[in-house]
Amino acid sequence: MATRRAPAGRQHWRKVGTWDTVADGDCRICAACGTPVRSYQYRFYPPESSMFERCIGLAWCSSCRIYSGNMVHVPRKRVLVDALASLPGEQRERLARSETRLIEFLDRQARGNRD
Repeated sequence: MATRRAPAGRQHWRKVGTWDTVADGDCRICAACGTPVRSYQYRFYPPESSMFERCIGLAWCSSCRIYSGNMVHVPRKRVLVDALASLPGEQRERLARSETRLIEFLDRQARGNRD
C-alpha cells in the first residue's frame, strides 16, 4: 500500500488533546502562531436517539496543522450547518471515516479553495 503524503510544503494534520489559544472577542486565536482557530460541530446520532445532543466538535489551527476532537453537548433544537450536504453520498462517507480527511476538507472550504 502506498504511503499518503501531505501536499508539497504542507505537514500532515496532527491530533492533540489541547493546545493554547487566546480569546479575541467571540473567536479563539492560536497562541503559537496567531491564526484564528476554526471549528465545526456535527451530529453523530439520529434525531430519535436519546444521545442526539451528544455531538462531535472539531477545532483546528490551519497554520500549525493541529486539531482536537471531542464530544460536545448541542441542544436538540439548535440546527447545525452541514458542511458536507452538497457532496455525493460516497464522498460524504469517505470524509466521515477519517478525521484528518474531514479536517483537510473543512480547512480548504474555510480558505475558499474547493479543489
